[in-house]
Amino acid sequence: MGNLMKYSMVLVLLLLLSGLLFAAEQSVVLSIPGMNCPVCPITIKKSLQKVEGVTTVNVNFESKLANVTFDDEITDLNHLKQATENVGYPSQLQEDSHGK
Repeated sequence: MGNLMKYSMVLVLLLLLSGLLFAAEQSVVLSIPGMNCPVCPITIKKSLQKVEGVTTVNVNFESKLANVTFDDEITDLNHLKQATENVGYPSQLQEDSHGK
């Protein structure tokens, strides 16, 4: 019975760890055309950083783009877009120019 319990505990531990291995970090580029001043990126960055699962945010006023890296097991594109819209800056996924 002792060995069975050890094997069971090891199996449970492996299953728990496997869930962590499947979580994927994803990066997206959001187009935010409504940015109209150099302070806008600060507001947008703060809003995106508050989204649970977001790990990095870089917002550029000149290009009107936000690069966001996040854990796709915790959040998704819709939450990111909602975060920018909530502070008055609707966004959309930047199209990949290589695919056209």
